[in-house]
Amino acid sequence: MKESYEVIVVGGSFAGLSAAMQLARARREVLLIDAERPRNRFATHAHGFFGQDGVPPAQAIATATAQLRKYPTVTLLKGEAHRASREASGFRVELTNGFHVKAERLILATGICDKLPPLPGLEGRWAVSVLHCPYCHGYEVGDRRLGVLATHPLSIHQALLIPDWGPTTWFTQGTIEPDAEEVALLSARGVCIERVPVAEIMGEAPSIDGVRLVDGRVIRIDALFISVRTEMASDLAEQLGCAADEGPLGPVIRVGDFKETSVPGVFAAGDASTAMTNATFASASGVAAGVGAHRSLIFTK
Repeated sequence: MKESYEVIVVGGSFAGLSAAMQLARARREVLLIDAERPRNRFATHAHGFFGQDGVPPAQAIATATAQLRKYPTVTLLKGEAHRASREASGFRVELTNGFHVKAERLILATGICDKLPPLPGLEGRWAVSVLHCPYCHGYEVGDRRLGVLATHPLSIHQALLIPDWGPTTWFTQGTIEPDAEEVALLSARGVCIERVPVAEIMGEAPSIDGVRLVDGRVIRIDALFISVRTEMASDLAEQLGCAADEGPLGPVIRVGDFKETSVPGVFAAGDASTAMTNATFASASGVAAGVGAHRSLIFTK
C-alpha cells in the first residue's frame, strides 16, 4: 500500500464509512484506518436508522465496508492510529505497529467511550437491558417496567421522556433532588420518584428482574435507562490541537458546518463531534465531513 493519500479517515464505523464514501465517489485517494472497536459493538441491533431498522450494527458496518471496497481509490487498513501530527505538506499518522502514512487532509471519526458508574451489574447488561437512548432501544422494552438511574442532572429530562415507553421509576440515587416544578412535571407524567439509592441490580445478566435498594427493598423493573459520562476514544484531536467544548455528558470536538475543526485541514465526524449521538447523526456528520474535506482540497490551498 502507498504511504501518501489525499485524505485519511480514522475510524470505520457509521461516521468514518460515510465520510470515506463521499470521497470515494469524488474519486479522491482515501485511506480508511479502523481499529474495529466501534462504540455500538455491545448492541445486538440498531434501530431508527433509515433503511436499516433492526439490522445489527456489525452487519451494517460490514455491508458498508464491502460497498466502499469496490471503489478503486479507497484503501482500507485494519489498525490503531495512535499518533498524528501536522507536517508542511499535510498530516502524518502513525499506527501502533509503527507504520506511518501521510495525507493532505485528515478526518477523525474516532468516537467516544461510555463510562459506566461503579454500580455492580451495569456492565454485563450494557446495551441489552441497561440502555442509554430511548429512541434507539425504547420500543423494544415498551409497556414493561422501566427505571431511570440518576447520574447527572439531565437524568430528569430522561425520566420525563421514558413514560412514553412504559411505567417509569426514577431513582435519584440520593444525589439529585428535583425542585417543586420538576416534581410537578414528573408527577404529571406518572413517574414514581425513588430517593433511596440503588445498591444492586437483580436477575441473571443480561436480563434485569429488579433492583435492591440500600434499605433492603426490592423494586421490580425490566430495563434501566441511564445517562453516562463519555470520554474520547482517542486523543488524536488533542495531539493535533483541535479545540473542544464540554458537552452535557463529556467533551466534544468543536466543528463548523462541514465538520472542520479549529485546525485547518482536520475534520471530525461522529459521536466525538456532537452531543447528539445515534447512528443517523453519526452517518450524517460523516457525509458532511467527507464533503467538507473534498471541498477544502479544491478551494483551500
